[in-house]
Amino acid sequence: MKFAVPTMNNELTAHFGHCEKFAIIETDNNTILKEEFVTPPIHQPGVYPRFLAELDVDVVISGGMGQKAKSLFATHNIQVCVGVAEGRPRQLVEQYLENKLVTGNNLCDH
Repeated sequence: MKFAVPTMNNELTAHFGHCEKFAIIETDNNTILKEEFVTPPIHQPGVYPRFLAELDVDVVISGGMGQKAKSLFATHNIQVCVGVAEGRPRQLVEQYLENKLVTGNNLCDH
C-alpha cells in the first residue's frame, strides 16, 4: 500500500490543502519500505487528488479536507482518513497498519 500524509515541517498539517509537502510512505505486509517527502503542485481545487492518484496512493491520512477533495479521492478509489489530530507521518501509518489510528471530526469546514 502507498500512503500520503499532508505535512508542514514534517508533521501532519491540520488542513490538507495547505500542506508544504506530502509524506509518501510505501508499505508491504504491514512493513514500511520507503518514506519520502514530495512537493505538490500549486494548490487549486482538484489538483491534489489527481496528483496523488498519479503517484498511485491508496490511502490519505489527514486532519481535514473539503468535501470536493474527498469526493475526488473516492472517484480514484483512494481511501481518506480525516480527523487525525497530530503526529509524524511514519507514526500515523504505523497506527493505521495496527488498526490504532484515531480519527475524529473533519478539521476542515468547507
